[in-house]
Amino acid sequence: MRILEKKERALGTKLMLKADRCASGKCAHAKRPTRPGAHPRSFKKVSEFGKQLAEKQKVRFSYLLTEKQMGKYFDLANASKEPTHVALVRSLESRLDNIVFRSGLAGSRRVAKQLVGHGHITVNGRKVTTPSYAVRIGDRIAFRAESAEHQAIAAADNRFKNFEAPAWLKLDKEKKAVEVLTEPRDVEIPFDLDLVVNYYLK
Repeated sequence: MRILEKKERALGTKLMLKADRCASGKCAHAKRPTRPGAHPRSFKKVSEFGKQLAEKQKVRFSYLLTEKQMGKYFDLANASKEPTHVALVRSLESRLDNIVFRSGLAGSRRVAKQLVGHGHITVNGRKVTTPSYAVRIGDRIAFRAESAEHQAIAAADNRFKNFEAPAWLKLDKEKKAVEVLTEPRDVEIPFDLDLVVNYYLK
């Protein structure tokens, strides 16, 4: 986790690696807004390619993707009939781990990825252990019944008190389940996706 926080500082932005922490003054980037290292330096002017690379890295680390996965998502988006940046966001937001995070079932994508990978999440009643699983309209995501004692469920109760899921998700707070109503829409991405597209098209 400390390695990811160093990446956050190196990129000069909040990546919400620890959702609750990043929403406070305890965020690694907020506490030390300089590059990591023995002799941290402020951010200097970078080339256009450097900006493109930085934005790509921000997206990759935010969604916890490998370089290969990021390239695959871009290729699929670029082959789509939709604008590339729109298709890219739709694919990333449709990942199971992301929806577990967006719905409030987990406090961060990192925790969501662990929950899915460890078999605590079901899709339409069936256990799914692949974080990158592409969720479809009408799918219902919930905690697995066998995971009723998991600490993440208790944490969800506290998080739900002042939480509202995105409009494209229908959250059942009592049953701790979420249904996908539409494709991801009106998603606020704090990154310049045009730079990301230009990076891959260079």
